[in-house]
Amino acid sequence: MAKEKKKANIEILNRKAIYEFHFVQEFDAGIMLTGTEVKSIRDGNANLSDAYCIFDQGELWVRNLYVAEYKYGTDANHLPRRNRKLLLRRPELRKLERGIKEKGSTIVPFKIFFSERGFAKLTICLAKGKKTFDKRETIKDRENKREMDRVNKAYKVR
Repeated sequence: MAKEKKKANIEILNRKAIYEFHFVQEFDAGIMLTGTEVKSIRDGNANLSDAYCIFDQGELWVRNLYVAEYKYGTDANHLPRRNRKLLLRRPELRKLERGIKEKGSTIVPFKIFFSERGFAKLTICLAKGKKTFDKRETIKDRENKREMDRVNKAYKVR
């Protein structure tokens, strides 16, 4: 019996999106990537903070997703901020298209991860922007949770 090689779970999050948006619905989409892009993402060299999704001729594209050039890549290396096509089923694309027609709705790239089969996936969310008071509420909840964790940790040590 051969030893199974354990793969590190690569997860690149857009933390800013949690603060800025209310997530209405989530979808896991495949991404069309080149070989050097996949290797670079496996190294953890990607950034979702400026990325956004748009529809172009019925297809969903992610723009401004930063994937650093692969350090061992040759002249076949990729462009760091090129447009990448997202792979979704037609009914999911229709849902998203209908969703963004509502006022204040957008599609936010939230997380890059690798599936069990080794494919790079991007979790995208149909989202609505938060108001300022909602953002303050998010900060307050986060601070309260941190304080509760500190108190719980102090009691566990004793």
